[in-house]
Amino acid sequence: MRNIKALGLLVLALLAGVAAAVYAAGWVARQGSIASNKVVVANIDIELGSRINPQMLSVVDWPSGSLPPGTFAEIKDLQDRVAKVGVLRGEAVLEGKLAPKGTQGGLSAVIAPGKRAMTVRVNDVVGVAGFALPGNYVDVVVHAQQDKGKGEDAKPISKTVLERVLVLAVAQEAGRDDTKPKVVSAVTLELSLEDSEKLDLARSVGTLSLVLRNQIDGETVATNGITKNQLFGIKEVVAPATAGVKVVAESRPAAPRPRPIVQPPTQCVEVVQNASRSLNCF
Repeated sequence: MRNIKALGLLVLALLAGVAAAVYAAGWVARQGSIASNKVVVANIDIELGSRINPQMLSVVDWPSGSLPPGTFAEIKDLQDRVAKVGVLRGEAVLEGKLAPKGTQGGLSAVIAPGKRAMTVRVNDVVGVAGFALPGNYVDVVVHAQQDKGKGEDAKPISKTVLERVLVLAVAQEAGRDDTKPKVVSAVTLELSLEDSEKLDLARSVGTLSLVLRNQIDGETVATNGITKNQLFGIKEVVAPATAGVKVVAESRPAAPRPRPIVQPPTQCVEVVQNASRSLNCF
């Protein structure tokens, strides 16, 4: 009886092994029949602005049905190209992630066309406690003295001068994969040429502050700024338009006084009284 049970278990094991072998052979055959292409992928993490060399890359088989656009089949096609965004290890290197051919690399390779990079000094407060990291967006607020007319005191005002400005780098680091805050002394921003002029003037007339904003918030809000009186709810007295203006009257020569018209005498009478004579004319 024991031999029959052992023989049955042995036969069952053989059948299971044969079934597993058949299934594995079929799976291998199906995998071999899937069409694939050669795709260049990153061997290591490639940081933005880095010049690519062959040691950073390798070629793997990639299923044709899921082939992303812009891939490369040969490593030589990527020689001396520059990454404008970070590429992770094992990720396909795409044309859209590279700077144009001829780019020399560095931070200038990641600046968008028509934009400029400008650096401003910051501290732990101005730099949002180190959370203004590369890839984030900030608003720029300036605090300055508002010019007034002659005889009036300058009033302090705070106003947002730039909105949704991309942070390219903090200090000498441009990596965008780090989320840990970094307290640095300088932040590099990506600006249009007009905004670069605004920022240069703003930092010369007052002090700057960076305001961190949501990365997907693209709404622009125009403000008039706020003064100290508005902050504390003090109503400002608007002086009349003629206040402080000295009115000078135009001097004209005085008109001559009219002389009395003397009518010529018509009749005269001689009057004699108490040995005195007088002549009255009418």
